[in-house]
Amino acid sequence: MAEFFATIDFTALLPFILIGFAAQLVDGALGMAFGVICNTLLVAVLGVPPATASARIHVVEIFTTGASGLSHLFHRNIDWPLFWRLLIPGVIGGVLGAYVLTSLHADVVKPFVLGYLVLIGVWLLVRGLLYPPKISKPKVVAPLAVVGGFLDAAGGGGWGPVVTSNLLVQGGEPRKIVGTVNSVEFFLAVAVSVAFIANLGFEEILGPTLGLIIGGVAAAPLGAYMAKRFSPKVMLVMVGVVLTATSAFGLYRALI
Repeated sequence: MAEFFATIDFTALLPFILIGFAAQLVDGALGMAFGVICNTLLVAVLGVPPATASARIHVVEIFTTGASGLSHLFHRNIDWPLFWRLLIPGVIGGVLGAYVLTSLHADVVKPFVLGYLVLIGVWLLVRGLLYPPKISKPKVVAPLAVVGGFLDAAGGGGWGPVVTSNLLVQGGEPRKIVGTVNSVEFFLAVAVSVAFIANLGFEEILGPTLGLIIGGVAAAPLGAYMAKRFSPKVMLVMVGVVLTATSAFGLYRALI
């Protein structure tokens, strides 16, 4: 084990540690946005190919969502009928998104991914400004899971913002919605990671991924503390502004 860590260049991992830390800080406070923040910074700022960025994020999310899912299970925050309605469609959408992303050239995919992230940023900004959302009875589940899983894999994030927020808007107990969606995300992360590794190989994924894991794990306790101290409305607006600005800048650079 000591020899393994001796071979690691932690200086090279530092940008990934900082990205993982910042993303998990926000995700811990809001219950969403780890994937979209990581993907925006990896693709738009560091220039990582979209498929590689999404693969790294989903490997990291195996650890973060696994811990989150166990916590929700312990606190009985899971609605099991809803869990099963989300699980299979979400995994199908995620694997399909991973296949599409790895089948296309990075230069072709990058503008579309960044455009999607701009839309997610604007959507989070609007949701923050209108927070809390109006509640009505939930009706759409399986199609939402397919779309959320696909966009999560193809865009490097979006399961939480798309699925959690839409289910909350449709109705249901917020505690159960958040707990159930987060628990399903663990299985989505595993399925998508396997699909990416099968297409890209371990070497393209597992290097800087360690930095994202270190940063994410280090920020988890602070994110939980922030969840009690910061207004969800303010945090959603801040995340929306940052994602929209960074993604729009990356999209501009990709198109010129």
